[in-house]
Amino acid sequence: MAQQVAQEPVEAARGFGFDIRDPQRLAQNMARLVEETGKAVTAFVEPRVSNPAQALAGGGDFTHIMNALTQIQRAWLFQPQKLMEAQAELWQRYWQLWTSGLAILTGGGIAEPVAAPDPKDARFKDPAWSENQYFDFMKQAYLINSRWAERLVEQAENVDPDTRHKAGFYMKQVINALAPSNWVFTNPELLRETFASDGENLVRGMQLLAEDIRRGGGDLQIRQTDFSKFELGRNLAITPGKVVFQTELFQLIQYAATTETVLKRPLLIVPPWINKFYILDLNPEKSFIKWAVSQVHTVFIISWVNPDERLANKTFEDYMREGVFEAIKAVCEATGEESVNAIGYCVGGTLLAVALAAMAASGDKRIRSATFFTTQVDFKHAGDLKVFSDEEQIEEIEREMNAKGYLDSSKMATIFNLLRSNDLIWPYIVNVYQKGKEPLPFDLLFWNSDSTRMPAANHSFYLRHCYLQNDLAEGRLEIGDERLDVSKVDIPVYELAAREDHIAPAKSVFAGARLFGGTVRFVLAGSGHIAGVINPPGPKMRYQYWSGDPPTGSLESWLEKTQQHPGSWWPDWQAWIEGLDGERVPAREIGAGLLKPIEDAPGSYVRVKG
Repeated sequence: MAQQVAQEPVEAARGFGFDIRDPQRLAQNMARLVEETGKAVTAFVEPRVSNPAQALAGGGDFTHIMNALTQIQRAWLFQPQKLMEAQAELWQRYWQLWTSGLAILTGGGIAEPVAAPDPKDARFKDPAWSENQYFDFMKQAYLINSRWAERLVEQAENVDPDTRHKAGFYMKQVINALAPSNWVFTNPELLRETFASDGENLVRGMQLLAEDIRRGGGDLQIRQTDFSKFELGRNLAITPGKVVFQTELFQLIQYAATTETVLKRPLLIVPPWINKFYILDLNPEKSFIKWAVSQVHTVFIISWVNPDERLANKTFEDYMREGVFEAIKAVCEATGEESVNAIGYCVGGTLLAVALAAMAASGDKRIRSATFFTTQVDFKHAGDLKVFSDEEQIEEIEREMNAKGYLDSSKMATIFNLLRSNDLIWPYIVNVYQKGKEPLPFDLLFWNSDSTRMPAANHSFYLRHCYLQNDLAEGRLEIGDERLDVSKVDIPVYELAAREDHIAPAKSVFAGARLFGGTVRFVLAGSGHIAGVINPPGPKMRYQYWSGDPPTGSLESWLEKTQQHPGSWWPDWQAWIEGLDGERVPAREIGAGLLKPIEDAPGSYVRVKG
């Protein structure tokens, strides 16, 4: 009987394809794996030997994690009764898992799972996670542990909100990293792949890992897509247009009209400088720029430079005056108009809001309406990015930036990936570096990997005055010795938030929308920071949006009175902006005004790699 029970897991494993097919080839590949591992280690170590400062980089990250989790641990020591109850609950769940597993093993039938994954959790989709007892037990044990650990953070008493937020974020990262789905010996898919290829997948994965560490100069740059399949101007950012103006800080692109008449007032888009502008022009099907041109707008967009040490001292005020204000002036020169409609996206929207407050203070009326895509003006509820924005961490970032003159593009890319690590990190650890498969071509992930640097002075100002001190919302922000007041901005505003946004949470965007002094149309899109914005009209109707009264009270109370609409919010925005001023003029030809074409869109600045 004991021999039979011992053999059953082996037979079950073989039933799922976990049997060695060619032991000799497997042994050869394991030897190759050791060799390729050495190459990956060398790629990691060599830059640190030549630059000892790089060897110390990242040590502070571990310190921040331990500090936050240690404070949670200390809090539990002062509530021993609750700690005993939590421990008892954990052991009870383990006992339930053990007894249900033993019942199945001894022929007692099928038991209901003690812990089941979320139906949307793609990590445990393989049938073996449920049908093979070994993997089912491992999966449920992981879920029990992870949910218990999350509750420890949530239920710790006498912990300040910032510490709880940090601890919760870091705990989530630890939980995501420890998932059995991430590692070859605890993932049935990976084991099956390894046995089927006699370990060839691990060799190829280690080769890709070494390549990506070398590509990152000693740090892993995760391969999220097939980079060879995309090229700016060929199959990305292909809406026809010309660069008509440029400075050391930005290029200004004007897009060619496709209609006989256009709205009299041109449209200027201010994208974030922490990403490249072509997220709004990925491809013809998803291009907001192409669509806006078709909706009779004369569209201009700022393409920020990818800065190096020469722009280290460019401040937030410089980006406003030499960026936004110069772009407005250039648009007016190109079109002969005296005012524009403006759009700001993410931090580009924050910059636009500051510019509007400065313009209101000086009586400048050149922007007649403002649209904000997932933009924060009030940073009190700024979400998980606040985890990285305390005084200590900002000082560390400033020391690094002062040494180079800029923040490496890889730093922000890593932070953004951590915000959604189960989507943007661990699937690639599994599929690329353990299955040994090249990722599929995906334009959005190509853009996500095409990150930019940030000049030291500007980024330091942004972190301190927005995330750390929330000066704009609280009336303390000064630009050029002028204290700015957002409530003085009395032009019409269209404010778009995204319901699942992890970068500019809808609650935070809503709070900022209430600060403007004019009429505000607040719209809540489905999905997140990118998909909620890039949601074109069409038959698919992937997402929805909500609209209602102007933003007052809380987001929750506002939602109770809203109307849900299927599909894209883009036509709603178009109706809003035409309702402000629908006057049309003959379509403008690029170069017909004072500004002459310099080069074809998307220009040269956007092609500079980080």
